[in-house]
Amino acid sequence: MSKLGVAVKRVIVGRPQRSDRLSHNLLPKRIALPVFASDAMSSVAYAPEEIFLTLSLGGVAFYSLAPWIGLAVVVVLLTVVTSYRQNVHAYPSGGGDYEVATVNLGRNAGLTVASALLVDYTLTVAVSISAAAANIGALIPFVADHKVIFAVVAIGLLTAVNLRGIRESGAAFAIPVYAFMLGIVTMIIWGFTRILLLGDHVQAASANLDLIAQGNAFTGLALVLLVLRSFTQGAAALTGVEAISNGVPAFRKPKSRNAATTLLLLGVVSVSMFMGLIALAQLTGAKIAEDPATQFINAPAGYVQQTMVAQLADAVFSSFRPGFFFVVVMTALILALAANTAFNGFPVLGSILAQDRYLPRQLHTRGDRLAFSNGILILAGFAIILVIGFQAEVTRLIPLYTVGVFVSFTLSQTGMVLHWRRLLRTETDRAARRRMRRAQSINGFGAAMTGVVLITVLITKFTLGAWIAIAAMAGFFVLMKAIQKHYDRVTAELVAGDVDGVLPSRNHAIVLVSTLHKPALRAIAYARATRPDVLEGLTVNVDEADTKRLMRDWEQRKLPLPLKVVESPYREITKPVLDYVKRIRTSNPRDVVTVFIPEYVVGHWWEQVLHNQSALRLKGRLLFQPGVMVTSVPWQLASSERVKARRPETPPGSTRRGYEFGPGDDNRPAAPSPSAEPAEPAKLPK
Repeated sequence: MSKLGVAVKRVIVGRPQRSDRLSHNLLPKRIALPVFASDAMSSVAYAPEEIFLTLSLGGVAFYSLAPWIGLAVVVVLLTVVTSYRQNVHAYPSGGGDYEVATVNLGRNAGLTVASALLVDYTLTVAVSISAAAANIGALIPFVADHKVIFAVVAIGLLTAVNLRGIRESGAAFAIPVYAFMLGIVTMIIWGFTRILLLGDHVQAASANLDLIAQGNAFTGLALVLLVLRSFTQGAAALTGVEAISNGVPAFRKPKSRNAATTLLLLGVVSVSMFMGLIALAQLTGAKIAEDPATQFINAPAGYVQQTMVAQLADAVFSSFRPGFFFVVVMTALILALAANTAFNGFPVLGSILAQDRYLPRQLHTRGDRLAFSNGILILAGFAIILVIGFQAEVTRLIPLYTVGVFVSFTLSQTGMVLHWRRLLRTETDRAARRRMRRAQSINGFGAAMTGVVLITVLITKFTLGAWIAIAAMAGFFVLMKAIQKHYDRVTAELVAGDVDGVLPSRNHAIVLVSTLHKPALRAIAYARATRPDVLEGLTVNVDEADTKRLMRDWEQRKLPLPLKVVESPYREITKPVLDYVKRIRTSNPRDVVTVFIPEYVVGHWWEQVLHNQSALRLKGRLLFQPGVMVTSVPWQLASSERVKARRPETPPGSTRRGYEFGPGDDNRPAAPSPSAEPAEPAKLPK
């Protein structure tokens, strides 16, 4: 990497951290809450709105169902929070739902959960950033008109912050998360105070708009489906709860207790803000329509529908505009930062899956700042694709959402029921058995509740886009099974056997040459230094004059090894060399053939293009031949030395390499003159 590239990387990521600094990056509860719970808390910014948005299809009368639907969501949320408090104590290693399902339900169930979580984390980023764009668009029209660009830039900024490490990202996000909580709670309390205690007439800007039903009247089964769909939209408030169970290793000791406490705080804060916003929307008469142009029959020309939070803030802080701007800005910011939950959950889960050989091993490696950098970058890439594909529209992305998280909820809680049943078989202490049965009941109730929600989500959202999430989960599942199968096959193939230590009978070495220049002489000298049983030079005759000149130079230098010439009537280089090597292997199957190839090390990319690439192709083919070793002998050109002098920190192996072999290269050094004095025998360069 160039000095400029290193400088840019250090500005974005920061200085590398030693591995022994990992323990110093563990999070206290006050930082862990914004890091892992920002998604769940921020969902209150759009989950109540989605309930009203769906009910608007039936007309304004259906808004009276919103509090009851909200209470149903709260029951499920508190159930899931209580259930996951059992999870973090039973499985504190950080595997979360994946580990619970794998241990208790089997590998396929664990992979199903992992696939669901990977999809859900990706959607978390896309939905949160898109919701942030919608809220900021209420203040800045440019953002409303360019939501996709804003979302892509926001994902890029989040990626950069997370690449700096979990502790730094947590510290950076703590203030806005707590500011959002303060803004929403203050708005709810002040709104209730003005309406219920002071008797002020507080109305949302949309309160006087007439909302009509869309389509036919909703009765019977249509009414049930509308209510169920509204409930599943509001169930987005549950997303992010599972992230804490995956992030237990990031907490300070005692890890399980701190994680359980953070879960409790998450539940209390989320429920308070969620129900508070629904109640405040009812009191102020706020209206949200799925299609404002057709559902609001008396809307003024050019009416632009604001988000519910923006409408409530505008009504409550009508006489104190800084309060309105504070709430809207903090809401937009928390929605953008809510994606940080996924940026912490996805890479950790990817690392665990890579360790279990279900994903590429690179995902298990920590970067310069002790973060799982590869997982962070992959998540950002997937999220950007979703944002662009769905044009950063929250309403289009929400149907894809919650499917994955409720799959993981249901399987995880079912696994926990089996976990407690297994422990009860061997536990004899009465007090311990009572605790286990209580925990089993909690997890059993949680499994039943989330299972019902999952079925409801599948019924109401399948045709609206949930099938895309299901297809993505199936794709992840098949991909991970294929990766594991590959790793298992390679492992079995590489197991050392009884005969693996047998040495080859002889080493037959071949030095590929086209011209007796310095790189070729160095390759010959190095090959001689390895003391093979047989050593010979090899060239391919594609030009009679060049071949004769090479043979004449060979004799003049009196090199102590024979030169073999392979004919090539069709002027091909690779196939004649391969055929020659195969003949040696066929004649002496127990011999190993070592092919030495002179190699240029160049300093510029354009030099790579200018030099002959025939040896590179040949090397690639030789690597597939059994019993054949390929050795590159480098020769540094002056350009590489200059580049090295300008970039002293360039790590080994990062220079560009060009390969030189074969006649027909117009850029190779000229052959020694026939009248020149014979050179001394080639020596191994220092």
